[in-house]
Amino acid sequence: MKMNPLGRTGLEVSELCLGTMTFGTQTDEAGAHAQIDLSLSAGINFVDAAEMYPVNPISAETVGRTEAIIGKWNATNAARRGDYILATKHSGAGFAHARGGAPISAQTIPEAIEGSLKRLKTDYIDLYQFHWPNRGSYMFRQNWTFDPSGQNRDETLANMEECLGALQEQVDKGNIRAFGLSNESAWGTAHWLRLAEAGKGPRVATIQNEYSLLCRMYDTDLAELSMNEDVGLMAFSPLGTGLLTGKYQGGAVPEGSRKAINPELGGRHSDRVYDAVAAYLEIATRHGLDPIHMALAWCRTRPFMASAIFGATTLPQLEHALKSVDVELSQEVLDEITMVHRAHPMPY
Repeated sequence: MKMNPLGRTGLEVSELCLGTMTFGTQTDEAGAHAQIDLSLSAGINFVDAAEMYPVNPISAETVGRTEAIIGKWNATNAARRGDYILATKHSGAGFAHARGGAPISAQTIPEAIEGSLKRLKTDYIDLYQFHWPNRGSYMFRQNWTFDPSGQNRDETLANMEECLGALQEQVDKGNIRAFGLSNESAWGTAHWLRLAEAGKGPRVATIQNEYSLLCRMYDTDLAELSMNEDVGLMAFSPLGTGLLTGKYQGGAVPEGSRKAINPELGGRHSDRVYDAVAAYLEIATRHGLDPIHMALAWCRTRPFMASAIFGATTLPQLEHALKSVDVELSQEVLDEITMVHRAHPMPY
């Protein structure tokens, strides 16, 4: 498994990261622990969680359950905690099931970190991320209606500065090792970096944004920022919530799948997305590639990629996805992918 730098932290992470948002709903505790074991044995050293997980569905009763399941693995395997990089997230403003939807602030950060540490049964979090900005985000299919005109620049920057100060206190205590963003913009990330360079707190190491053959907003301003500032992308939904596997083509809804629980796939369901998927599936078929392997292998070719976060409901699904690291895409395949992207740009 190839390793990539985690920003300028000196840490290195595997090119694939185990996503855990199904742990506690679609994946039970035993299955989740088996996934961690298999991932580590396959060379993955990166596991990503969040205080709000699991999802599908999200509920007040399940918040924190994913971290608690990982925590039980940590407690059982205490000697192996240093074998992997553990990432988790502080929920953003408006998430009613955590702190009543309060925005991220110097007041919420210590409480949120202590809660995660307790559930994860660990003394430290390697990468602590803000799940989405207080000011909102164009991610989660909100790019069509995103309107930043109501933002208050001074308030945003003041909040960033106070949050960095609170994070630095957590670094000094040994509770966290590095800081990352999620669902952020180039403007926001640039200011987090600027404030860190001014000595206000830890430097951003990563950005966790959606990225796949079906969602390539990162290819523009954020790609340039990544390369110039050493802030790698942690790509979530590299399989397009399962769309790129082809399992939903022709109206199919497999039992137990994400679409069976969330028919709109978080806003990704549309007629044109299936046309784009069909075009990518056709490339895979002609070149004798598994579509899952092709999608994940393509992510690995992107120069700004730190790690692609993929999840699996079952152990066989995980075993299959792990085989993608043995796949190298030819220039012909890459050129054909570019042609399909031009014909079907950012379907959702």
